[in-house]
Amino acid sequence: MIDNIIEWEAAMAVQPGNGNRATPRKAALDAELQAETQRLRARLQPVVEQHHLYLEEIDIKTAGSHRTVHVVVDLPEDRQGSVGLDVISDVSLDLSQTMDDDPDDDGRPYSLEISSPGVSRPLTEPRHWRRNVGRMVLVKPLQGEEVLGRLQEVSGAGIRLLPQLPVKKGMKPKQGEPTTLEFTAIRNGTVQVEFAHSHDEHHEDGAGNPEKSGARHPA
Repeated sequence: MIDNIIEWEAAMAVQPGNGNRATPRKAALDAELQAETQRLRARLQPVVEQHHLYLEEIDIKTAGSHRTVHVVVDLPEDRQGSVGLDVISDVSLDLSQTMDDDPDDDGRPYSLEISSPGVSRPLTEPRHWRRNVGRMVLVKPLQGEEVLGRLQEVSGAGIRLLPQLPVKKGMKPKQGEPTTLEFTAIRNGTVQVEFAHSHDEHHEDGAGNPEKSGARHPA
């Protein structure tokens, strides 16, 4: 009887018209996953901070009884550059040990993945913008055209950047007048990789795409 109920719930979840309605079972699982994410954040954050890093995000995915815990760490907003692979390795070992010693863990197997955001991470929070002062950014406002420019300053209310004006190919880039944009008017932004600037540290894969630094610890 129980197996039939579970099969019925699974079938109803994929019926046309039910895509936007969570079943009670799914809602309960989502709430459980959210609570576990908050619990792990409270436990892992002090370990991350011991390495002078910022805990950006924890994402938990489940497949049967197995869990994949993805932890994203970043440098504090007052530091430039990226998180090195040696630092990722060190914090990975400590986070793995902390999870193994967790007295409230339910004992299910897990894989732990640690990474840093990389330059492709959208800039959606003030700390993201502060981390990239001095770099070239593409700003996507809620209304109007995108703005490309060098990020000069970040305040509590918004950003100031020096726009780069479009020019013909082969011509030296021209700069416009400093522009201020409020956070309330910005959808997000992205850092533009400048290959001519040696301080823009990044890694690329074989296709020339920026890669994230990361480490993976299977159960």
